[in-house]
Amino acid sequence: MEDVAGGSIPYCGPAPAPAAAWTAWNLDPPLLLALGLLVVAGTVLSRRPLVFVAGWLALVLAFVSPLCALTTALFSVRALHHLLLVGVAAPLFAVALPKARPGPGAFFCLTAAALVLWHVPAVYAAAWNGTTIYWLMQGLLLVPAWGFWSGVLQGGRSGDAGTMVVSAVLIGGLAGVMGLIGAVLVFAGDVLYPQHRPGALAWGTDPLADQQLAGLVMWVPGLLPLAAIAGLVAARAWRREAFS
Repeated sequence: MEDVAGGSIPYCGPAPAPAAAWTAWNLDPPLLLALGLLVVAGTVLSRRPLVFVAGWLALVLAFVSPLCALTTALFSVRALHHLLLVGVAAPLFAVALPKARPGPGAFFCLTAAALVLWHVPAVYAAAWNGTTIYWLMQGLLLVPAWGFWSGVLQGGRSGDAGTMVVSAVLIGGLAGVMGLIGAVLVFAGDVLYPQHRPGALAWGTDPLADQQLAGLVMWVPGLLPLAAIAGLVAARAWRREAFS
């Protein structure tokens, strides 16, 4: 898609001005149809339909609400968007409708690779400029993360002590990947994603500061809860081993 100035407009639309941000809902008919079919199928198939609906609402927040449009303005919001998929929607879907899995390790590798790939500037530019690539990258985040959380949550809840330790290590590993990405964003000396320069400036934010804030988002709401979950699973494994 091209705007009147010849620049590319990403899937979620042009960056909204601050005064218009809360009216920038994404009412794309194919998206709304897909979400409608998903919630019907999910509530029918899931043994925990309310949990599935909570995960579905996370997708609505990510792709329908003004949060979607804000991801085109501020890279820090894009980081929050990624965490919403990987750290909220995916684990809720994993609880409500666990995926069949070859093992959480394989899904960990896929999830980590998707997170890293999203932050390669050339790949990010391709997702910005092309709707097909944009949705491919969203799927590469959500679906493997769904499988990852299915595996580690099942292993951390009902597995033996060894399985629980593996689950804790994998959760900690995902936290480490997010921390590494966050460090790159915080300490980069230049703007890595120039697509967000106009939006950041329109919002009164220095583009480099916006990028650094994105790194802090990966660290604090991304890394710390995962590390806490990994610690809880490891403690449960220790108790099971100690009292077995």
